[in-house]
Amino acid sequence: MDLKAGAHIHLMGICGTAMGSLAGLLKAQGFEITGSDQNVYPPMSTQLESLGIKIMQGYQAKNLEPKPDLVIVGNVITRKHEEAIALLDSDIPYTSLPKAMGEFLIADRNSICLAGTHGKTTTTSMMVTAAEECVPGSGFMIGGVPENFDHSFRVSTNDYFILEADEYDTAFFDKVPKFIHYKPKYVVLTSVEFDHADIYDDLDDVIKAFAMLVELIPADGILVANGDDENVRELLKKAKCKVLTYGVSDSCDYQIVDRAQVVGRNQFAVKYEGKRIADLAVKLPGEYNAMNATSVYVLGRELDWPEHKLLQGIANFKGVKRRQELLGEREGVKYVEDFAHHPTAVEKTIQAVREQYLGEGDGRLFVLFEPRSATTRRKVFQKDYERAFLNADITMISKPYDQTKIDESDRFSSEELVESLGAAGNRAELYTSVDDMV
Repeated sequence: MDLKAGAHIHLMGICGTAMGSLAGLLKAQGFEITGSDQNVYPPMSTQLESLGIKIMQGYQAKNLEPKPDLVIVGNVITRKHEEAIALLDSDIPYTSLPKAMGEFLIADRNSICLAGTHGKTTTTSMMVTAAEECVPGSGFMIGGVPENFDHSFRVSTNDYFILEADEYDTAFFDKVPKFIHYKPKYVVLTSVEFDHADIYDDLDDVIKAFAMLVELIPADGILVANGDDENVRELLKKAKCKVLTYGVSDSCDYQIVDRAQVVGRNQFAVKYEGKRIADLAVKLPGEYNAMNATSVYVLGRELDWPEHKLLQGIANFKGVKRRQELLGEREGVKYVEDFAHHPTAVEKTIQAVREQYLGEGDGRLFVLFEPRSATTRRKVFQKDYERAFLNADITMISKPYDQTKIDESDRFSSEELVESLGAAGNRAELYTSVDDMV
């Protein structure tokens, strides 16, 4: 991996959110970058185009011509892809995204890892915005595009590197969670639930993965954890570092109190050891965004970042593209886009959007949903989605994205969801595709 500036690095699966960020980081370090992908779409495809990075369509053997000095393989790639077969038949050195991150970008810096089933992208982006006020020049990599920055990445010029620490697996030749390679020293753990049904068998399997993360934190590190999450609390027993909890319950070290939506701001206070120590305000609505902001505040405070700058950085946070992003308004109708797919995230997002835009008013909330992720296209959460959409006035569900590779007995049914919501007294409609729904 001893590559000089100007060396050619090729990324397979370059349009994944993390891979696209890594491509930008490596280009900023002076490497020549190319990549391959299929079915590309914004915001990552447009970010790469703006950086002048060439995207080759499809995973073909010819993508490895001319011969690159190193190939980074994304976790979307399997041994059956033509490009992967050609790589394995060659003498080109290759590695995974997390290993490349650990070696090229984190190195010996203090790694701040934001992990959990929900809220990683938003909390990482908020952490980066706060760090910009307190410790300018911190490097970062986010699995989304934050509104406060032009890109989802930056090379570090100080001793910190901030990462969205994903529990998804690394690559077909390295079947461990990505965060294993991120050298975690300071960690925020937002939540632990079952997800990624394509790689994890059950909740216990997911908990084992997060246990690996907790056990990796060194004794001089810090773990800031959601004390309201039962699965998270169980994992704290495995930590050998300093542990601090946050949440709305009075058993948490840092407790959220007096939360209210005031003049378009999500305002609340934080208590520590029974005393009110800070008043926070964030632009994003909902209890879970207050939780996200509190986790950032707690870690920043424990790192001795200047209090007034820390609070200002949190208040400055504008959000993340495709995370409760207000696309615009037409004839009195507001259009909001969100990436939520897990039932808990869907439920919390609907609650937050209603709080932000409807309040106690008589407006209606239409929710358009496409089952597209690996887990939502499977029936594992079939019943949970009935609960998730109950707070919508009208739910519009498209048929799932391509299910051909999923066994028929394991497929999610949009028809069944629409029928069950209707039986519960909620208006729900079925559409054959996203275009029909729009």
